[in-house]
Amino acid sequence: MNTNTLTTEILARLRALPNYSLTNIRALRREYSKRLAKELPEDILALALRLIDEPGFEPRNFEPRFIAYELIHHHRVALQSVRAKDVQRLARGLDSWYGVDTFAPLVAGPAWREGQIPDSLIHRWARSKDLWQRRAALVCTVALNNKARGGKGDAARTLAVCELLVADREDMVVKAMSWALRELAKRDPQAVQAFVQKHEDKLAARVKREVGNKLRTGLKNRRG
Repeated sequence: MNTNTLTTEILARLRALPNYSLTNIRALRREYSKRLAKELPEDILALALRLIDEPGFEPRNFEPRFIAYELIHHHRVALQSVRAKDVQRLARGLDSWYGVDTFAPLVAGPAWREGQIPDSLIHRWARSKDLWQRRAALVCTVALNNKARGGKGDAARTLAVCELLVADREDMVVKAMSWALRELAKRDPQAVQAFVQKHEDKLAARVKREVGNKLRTGLKNRRG
C-alpha cells in the first residue's frame, strides 16, 4: 500500500463530492474501509496520520480527519493496535468540537477502555491548557459507558476525569462534562447522583440542570 498515493487519491475524491455532508463522507469512507480491510494495521495508522497532517484542505480539515478516524475505528486490528504514541500523534492539530467528538469516541476512548493507553494520558489531557485536549479527556469517557460504542460502564474511570475538570468553565468543556455524566447516568445513576451532590457548589449550572433532568426523566432537557 502506497500511503502517499492513497492519501492524494482520497483527498481528490473528497474534493469531488457534491457537498460535504456526513452521508457523502461516510459513504466514501465505507468504500475505502472495504478496499483496505486486509491491509496491515500499521499501514492503516500511517494512512490516517497522513490524512490528518495534510495541510490546506478546504473548507476545513475535518473531512480528512473524519475519514482517518473512522478508517481506524472500522479496521478492527488497526484499532486494537493503537497505543499512547499513536493517539498523541492522531490528536495533533485538534481545534474543533467536531474533530474531538470524532477522535475521542472512535479512537482514543476505545483504546483507553481496552487498556491500550493508560489513565495517565487521559488525565494529562484533562490538566492541559488546551481546551480541546480537556474536552477530549471527557469525551473519551463516552466509550466507557455507551452501550452502542461497546461500553460496559466504568464509573471509577469516568468520575476520575470529571473530578479533574469539575470547576472548568470553558463552554466546550462544560458541555462535554454534561455529556460524560449523562452517558454514565444510563449505567450508574446512583454514582452520578452522588457526584453531583458532592460537587454541587463547583459544577456549572448547565451541567447540574442537564444531568439532573437526565436522572429524573431520562431526558437531557425538560419537555414543555
